[in-house]
Amino acid sequence: MIAASGLRWILTLMFAAPVLYGLWRLALPGTGLTGRVGHVLHAAMGVLMIAMAWPWGMDLAVAPQVVLFTAGAVWFVGASLIRPGGRSRTGAVAAAWPHALMMGAMAWMVEAMAASGSAAGHGGGGHAGHEGHAAAGSGLAAMSLTETGPSVASALLAVALTAIGLVWLARAFDLARVQVPAPAGGPAPAGANTTAAALDPACHAVMALGMAVMFALFV
Repeated sequence: MIAASGLRWILTLMFAAPVLYGLWRLALPGTGLTGRVGHVLHAAMGVLMIAMAWPWGMDLAVAPQVVLFTAGAVWFVGASLIRPGGRSRTGAVAAAWPHALMMGAMAWMVEAMAASGSAAGHGGGGHAGHEGHAAAGSGLAAMSLTETGPSVASALLAVALTAIGLVWLARAFDLARVQVPAPAGGPAPAGANTTAAALDPACHAVMALGMAVMFALFV
């Protein structure tokens, strides 16, 4: 849970963007099965990241979330190998691993927070112990990971997700920058739809950077 209300709302809006984008892509008739599953997983992750920022989200059951996001990580890797979508398998895996990492990181975060709360003596079915477990340091998060191992892992994931988010953000800017406006009365030139194409990496960047903030707060 995020204790600072301003940061809580900022993260809520950040995670809401990929949720809405994923739902929009699901509604498009041209989205294939692999894409639909991926968008469902990202939308679910965005919803649960929003929940994690609020007090009520700490009462959600841990096991279903861990199962969902572990399965999501396996899905992205498996789908890239079975259905590379016009890429080589190496290229498909290279494109899929950031998504798999985000899914795995989400599963790890949920489990680590639950374990940390239980270790504090407040066991329960959800993220137990969040009310009485105040974070050291900045005080922006109402819960921190007290063990050295999880804290180091959280810091490393924050760095990795920041790097992934910045790469995606740069890709989104590159795609948006090459757009050429259509001449008056003429057909749209090649690359005119790149702004729409930029939404995909942009939303992934927002998700990754928001997750990086969450991981940094739990260190």
